[in-house]
Amino acid sequence: MTRHILVFYGSYRRDRQGIKLARWLVDAIAARGDSAELIDAKAVDLPMLDRRFSDYPPGEAPPTMAELAAKIAGADGYVFVAGEYNGGLQPGLKNLVDHYLVEYAWRPAAIASYSAGPFAAVRSATAWRTTLGAMGMVVTSTALSLARIGGAFDADGVPTGEDGSRIEKGFPRFANDLNWWIDAAKAQRARTGTPF
Repeated sequence: MTRHILVFYGSYRRDRQGIKLARWLVDAIAARGDSAELIDAKAVDLPMLDRRFSDYPPGEAPPTMAELAAKIAGADGYVFVAGEYNGGLQPGLKNLVDHYLVEYAWRPAAIASYSAGPFAAVRSATAWRTTLGAMGMVVTSTALSLARIGGAFDADGVPTGEDGSRIEKGFPRFANDLNWWIDAAKAQRARTGTPF
């Protein structure tokens, strides 16, 4: 069974480092036989949240917003690539995510966090667990955390060095956990629907 997974990334910075991890995750998921699509907040470029997708009457949401809503609702699961800004959530990713709500419900999410320093954005990952759970997603227990992202990938986007090796080693368990929950959620939705 092929799974379709959206990989969300949210930095708007000029010299984005996390995009390397996001792109690598898309390729690594595809290499396992599933499909993955990068949802880059900077490329989508939604405005600062004024109205969520559900606030618009049917057919009146901006086309870009409606297109992304359909992708979110049609996906089997999600990976959130989370950097840490001043100990908290990345504002671009949070803004992108907050434009939607019901589209995410009853699907699993996994968190891949990264930082320039040694702590791998664990505070941001912890905050995202709470946020995504409140939005109706089941957050997997296996995190993928990358420290010192600036040196973890070579010029071709291939993991390198000690930190790159660590991410390659941790990915199979991370992906297996997400896939288990995707399969379980999909089977349960088919069998009984959703509880509300």
